[in-house]
Amino acid sequence: MKRNLSILLALLCLLALAPALAQAPRAYAPENLRTLSYNDQVRVISLEYEDQSGGRRIPDDQLRFYLDQVNRSNWGFSRIKSDIAQSLRGSAPPPSSGTQTMRCESTDGRGHTCRTPWQGHSRLVRQLSRGDCVEGRTWQSQWGQVFVSGGCRGEFAESHDAPGAGGNRVVCESTGSRPRTCPTPWRGSSRLERQLSSAPCTQGRTWGSSRGEVWVDDGCRGVFGPGQGQGWGPGAYSVTCVASGPGHTTCAWDRSRGRPYVMELLPNARCVERHNWGYDDRVGLWVSGNCRARFGAR
Repeated sequence: MKRNLSILLALLCLLALAPALAQAPRAYAPENLRTLSYNDQVRVISLEYEDQSGGRRIPDDQLRFYLDQVNRSNWGFSRIKSDIAQSLRGSAPPPSSGTQTMRCESTDGRGHTCRTPWQGHSRLVRQLSRGDCVEGRTWQSQWGQVFVSGGCRGEFAESHDAPGAGGNRVVCESTGSRPRTCPTPWRGSSRLERQLSSAPCTQGRTWGSSRGEVWVDDGCRGVFGPGQGQGWGPGAYSVTCVASGPGHTTCAWDRSRGRPYVMELLPNARCVERHNWGYDDRVGLWVSGNCRARFGAR
């Protein structure tokens, strides 16, 4: 009888202590993580990320970044916890300098677009990933948003440079001959500055541009910059031609201007020369199918 009573009292004590134990702070890591072995550092950082993210696994490049900060920059465990919380929220608070920043991260190499609290373009102020953040290749800026890919994780601030200033360039690549659309940090048309692929990059056939983006196809890979005058110069001759109905639609073109080229695609259009648009001196400029574009003179 006495034995049963002792067991009952012990159970009651444990039940009384349960709330306090549940509220006790986690004690699986000291503040100075450098006192732990490498494997224990990996374990406690991974556990903290799982706790804050609801069970998700920490990305490998983010884990390597934290290990570097612990062993090279003396980050404490509280700093790691705070940074994990900021990364899961997707933005960082303004630094003491008063410059507003936001964080944008490509996890597992996937592309990700982040809205910015400012309306203009952005600049990279701090790289957080081991993978390089290279403008035009693994990150790009547009009005009111930042796009990252290839494992780039960084903090961004508003840029006061004019669009296209500072040599802004975009690398756009069709891999596996599949089409791809790349956002550009300028709002107008684009031009091919350097071909990177052995497959030809032919405007209107394997690459083209519309306002704020470049598309590539059939293995074209190239470096693109802003079009001259962004394609909207006050003295530039251009004609907008839109296919309507079956068959060809012809549009007036001043022969003295030379041959036309696709200056800018209209939304959701695709124009391929000699397939759904063309020009000859007898017929003039013609379009068909889903070709809808603004044409300029060569």
